[in-house]
Amino acid sequence: MRRIVVVGASAAGLAAAETLRREGYDGTLTLVGDEPHPPYDRPPLSKQILSGEWSTQQLPLRPYTDLDALDLDLRLGAAATGLDVPDRTVRLADGSRMPYDGLILATGVRPRRLPGKGAHVLRTLDDALALRDRLMPGSRLVVVGAGFLGAEAAAVAWKLGCEVTLLEPAPVPLAHAVGTEVGRVLSQAHLDRGVELRCGVTVTEVTEEGARLADGEVVEADEILLAIGSLPNTEWLADSGLAVGDGVVCDQYCEAADGVYAAGDVARWDNPLFGVPMRIEHRTNAAEQGMAAARNLLAAPEARKPFAPVPYFWSDQYNMKIQAYGYLRGHDEVAVVEGDLAERRFVAAYRTGERLTGALSVGMSPKAIRAWRQAIAGGTPWEEAVPAGTPATEAA
Repeated sequence: MRRIVVVGASAAGLAAAETLRREGYDGTLTLVGDEPHPPYDRPPLSKQILSGEWSTQQLPLRPYTDLDALDLDLRLGAAATGLDVPDRTVRLADGSRMPYDGLILATGVRPRRLPGKGAHVLRTLDDALALRDRLMPGSRLVVVGAGFLGAEAAAVAWKLGCEVTLLEPAPVPLAHAVGTEVGRVLSQAHLDRGVELRCGVTVTEVTEEGARLADGEVVEADEILLAIGSLPNTEWLADSGLAVGDGVVCDQYCEAADGVYAAGDVARWDNPLFGVPMRIEHRTNAAEQGMAAARNLLAAPEARKPFAPVPYFWSDQYNMKIQAYGYLRGHDEVAVVEGDLAERRFVAAYRTGERLTGALSVGMSPKAIRAWRQAIAGGTPWEEAVPAGTPATEAA
């Protein structure tokens, strides 16, 4: 294997490239990125960059000296437009073709949009800077979507003195991920600060005046941020022959085809720890999966290891630090095992079937939830993990 191409100059793509070199690969290593910027961290975009607490110089994942040490064929501002798996060739927007012996796909996701013009999204550095320039004290910001990204942006805008309205189609924000009661507790943090939160409303388009709802009402705004989810960047793979369905479909080793692996937000793989296919849009998973894909690409077939992580994510909103381990979606029960919901200082455990599958903390030290990660990784039965008699905040 003398030429490896990594498509996606992302956290996952950079982790893959670094791992390849660390594992001893000394052939040609090409890293392709559609943005002109070197790999940078995305979580701060909705927090420190949007608030102005960080400069853009604090965002790159590695200094140029570290990138130079990897001896990369670095292709920035070069979008991949096609993949020929039989010929082992990647096509770029400038018409060039890049042969490979091994390929790692780390092209991430893009924001969902609505009809109409003028709304902001928040995925790239340029997106964050454009929105930051518009968040003036007293300006009216409407955030469409009260998930983690929308909630973080709303919290920053409130701190900057904006009048903030959150529009959410679900009855309770984040209930599908963290449960109804926990979702209500997190939502209350917005209400306590005077943010207008409207649930059960659907935005159909963006107009010059604001956000138009399904019933025809227009919620007036100076600026609109769409935080309504994302789509995996797989359209360039349409004629490749790879299986694509809510991401690049992979096996438990992150392999999508012979010599082709995927990592990060774009990868949909079978996680044997939970027994379900999943696609995870979290920063920690991107780095871990990039490393796993690189190792498996280099390994002999019998030496490959399944990628079976306990997913982790965090969110900062106002004075709340939210952390979670595991796979919370599709849970059957939630129980508060430490602290108190009303005080927004607690640890909640999540049951799926008969086992512990997740844990979430708010306002607690990292130590309070770290032990739960080990229990999740070990497939601990629910009756062993949660003391008998612990009341459920949500049950099937």
